[in-house]
Amino acid sequence: QVQLVESGGGLVQAGGSLRLSCAASGRTFSTYTMGWFRQAPGKEREFVQAITYNGGRKYYADSVKGRFTISRDNAKNTMYLQMNSLKPEDTAVYYCSAGWTGIGYDYWGQGTQVTVSS
Repeated sequence: QVQLVESGGGLVQAGGSLRLSCAASGRTFSTYTMGWFRQAPGKEREFVQAITYNGGRKYYADSVKGRFTISRDNAKNTMYLQMNSLKPEDTAVYYCSAGWTGIGYDYWGQGTQVTVSS
């Protein structure tokens, strides 16, 4: 069992930056592929980025490529999402996930709100 807790969300002006963190419990953190998703009001949850267990591969949604960077520190059981050049359309609740099964993720955090003002 893995528990995930996101932090770092907030209100920022367009063009600004935020760094989200996802702290995980459990000794198996370093074995999991992990990801970030987001859900804007009235929209479905969408994929943002993912990173394999050792950080060797990263996957990006086209909408954030070149602006967002995913990383992880297995020694700290923590994953990060550095978000630069934020746009109002990035406003959403951001969720971290762990344990890619091939069709979905086993574990989800509670989400953290990111609001970008124009």
